[in-house]
Amino acid sequence: MRLRPHNQKRWQQFKANRRGYAALYLFLMLFTLALMAELIANDKPLLVHYKNQFHVPVLFDYPETTFGGDLPLRTDYRQQDIQSQILQQGWMLWPPIRYSHDTINYDQPAPAPPSSENWLGTDDQGRDVLARVIYGLRISILFSLLLTLFSTLIGIVAGALQGYYGGRIDLFGQRFLEIWTGLPMLYLLIILASLVEPGFWWLLGTMLLFSWTALVDVVRAEFLRGRNLDYVRAARALGVSDTRLMFRHILPNAMVATLTFIPFILTGAISTLTSLDFLGFGLPVGSPSLGELIAQGKNNLQAPWLGVTAFLVLSFLLTLLVFIGEAVRDAMDAGATA
Repeated sequence: MRLRPHNQKRWQQFKANRRGYAALYLFLMLFTLALMAELIANDKPLLVHYKNQFHVPVLFDYPETTFGGDLPLRTDYRQQDIQSQILQQGWMLWPPIRYSHDTINYDQPAPAPPSSENWLGTDDQGRDVLARVIYGLRISILFSLLLTLFSTLIGIVAGALQGYYGGRIDLFGQRFLEIWTGLPMLYLLIILASLVEPGFWWLLGTMLLFSWTALVDVVRAEFLRGRNLDYVRAARALGVSDTRLMFRHILPNAMVATLTFIPFILTGAISTLTSLDFLGFGLPVGSPSLGELIAQGKNNLQAPWLGVTAFLVLSFLLTLLVFIGEAVRDAMDAGATA
């Protein structure tokens, strides 16, 4: 599919911003690696060849009896007797990191410093830090992308209705936004999280109650301007429906300003989730999280690798998103003035 000339110009302008383009490339690569977390960090082999048969433990659970064990329990591939049994009549292909996010290394004191076995050390429960960072990145990025998507959709619809119809709809909408945005979001999230055990979807819905307001004013302003343009008036005189006018004719122009805010909304979502996890009101206990790793660094000052790792990973991720946002803003501005 070929881009329209003005969109192609914006894309070329974005690519001309080397810092932003490189940040997008690194972010997509980081996200892709996080999506493949089970293939990178896992306490199960990727592939097992035993007695001339292939098994895929990373996808399926097999009982010990499959590999010569005595009990019909799920196979623990880290046990020496299981490994010896398999290696006697076959082979195993392991991921680069032989730990999942919840695998405990009982052979070292917790927390343990970085070593050849645990590249970034272990946390205060003996879990591999690098594995938890990879899985935590996946949760943080997926959570933030979903929150940004739903927030953007709701914000666009609310702003479009206010800006297009104006009058009482705009008046009551603005008064509601003034009251709603004046509420202390973080404190309310903490109160709600203390009443109900938070989960991924519950936390997503709760944060969505407050995050959708970020784009309303931007979209509203674009629709207030766009509804009085000549081609919109002509279309309205020809009997074009309001829904078609809003989302087919005015919205594409409003998206220019909207897209510049999306990377920054994504940054805010990651920061909020990290803050809630740091305070203990975010994802369920035991979930791999950058905020939980920062909290461990605060509680274990004798293990500086915990806090330093979390700080560097979070700073790198947010910096990439800021660079992408700046490049998108410059590309949109250049396209609008062209």
